[in-house]
Amino acid sequence: MKFRILIFLILNFSALIAGVSLYGEGGNSEWYNNLTKAPWEPPGWVFGAAWTIIMICFAFYMSITWKYTVMKKKLIFLYVLQLILNIFWNPIFFNLHYIFLGLTTILILTILIAYILHLFWNEVKVNSILILPYLIWLLIATSLNGYIFFKN
Repeated sequence: MKFRILIFLILNFSALIAGVSLYGEGGNSEWYNNLTKAPWEPPGWVFGAAWTIIMICFAFYMSITWKYTVMKKKLIFLYVLQLILNIFWNPIFFNLHYIFLGLTTILILTILIAYILHLFWNEVKVNSILILPYLIWLLIATSLNGYIFFKN
């Protein structure tokens, strides 16, 4: 189990690093700073802290789910899909400035994480709490992206 957690931690944080490396100036860019943003947008440091907690919890969730599920191929497919969506939201939104495509991407990612929670609920039961920070954060992030889309 410890080895699985380590593997998922490495994969999760590698994806975060990849996403950050693809977003250029990100939240510090002139383009982003000139957007009308949601009044509930947290300060920048919250994003790093939140993603750190989320990826740690998600690594534990994935490790536990891997142990109990018989649908390992499906789990890996969904996991890789969420990694891809998570990584590519950054350049879509911050580099290309495709706000609607960013919103679509993060909405699909949010639905995907909700689907993973639902799909594996019976196998991991109370351990499903470990994926909730990811889902909650995505709901917040989707609302932030949506606000930017509708107000800009």
